Amino acid sequence: MAFWKSLFSSSDTVAPPRTYDGEVGVSGGQPRIFFSTDREIDLYELEELCDAVGWSRRPLRKVKKAIQFSFLVTTMWQQRGNSRRLIGFARATSDHAFNATIWDVVVHPEFQSQGLGKAMMKYMLKKLRSEDISNITLFADPHVVDFYQRMGFLADPEGIKGMFWYPD
Repeated sequence: MAFWKSLFSSSDTVAPPRTYDGEVGVSGGQPRIFFSTDREIDLYELEELCDAVGWSRRPLRKVKKAIQFSFLVTTMWQQRGNSRRLIGFARATSDHAFNATIWDVVVHPEFQSQGLGKAMMKYMLKKLRSEDISNITLFADPHVVDFYQRMGFLADPEGIKGMFWYPD
């Protein structure tokens, strides 16, 4: 319970634990990291982000539809001068009352292990909780289970086993 209280007792603005320092000698000021819930995303830029972490490609028309029908879409950007770069993405579906499931959490490899994925997840959780969503789930690949457990997610907390149906 302390995890949830600490997560949601702060102000509405969730900032990354530190600003990414960027490359040495970059002119035009230090870059900053920010989050957005704007759904106007360049799908090719999102595809490049997913490629960077080794995800298999999905049809862009389906990605667009998934974004369109998601309850919450969060993007993480690096802003340097007038240019910005997509460095993180996550989305959630919901019944708009009780439940939400987080999908497609991705952080560019250059920005991993800096607390930015954790900051993006906290941002997502805070947004979902502000909509009074109380049951938040996700599916995690085995290599990222520890990350989500450190965030307070429990693996099968009540022993309920998820079931899946896939077309042949």
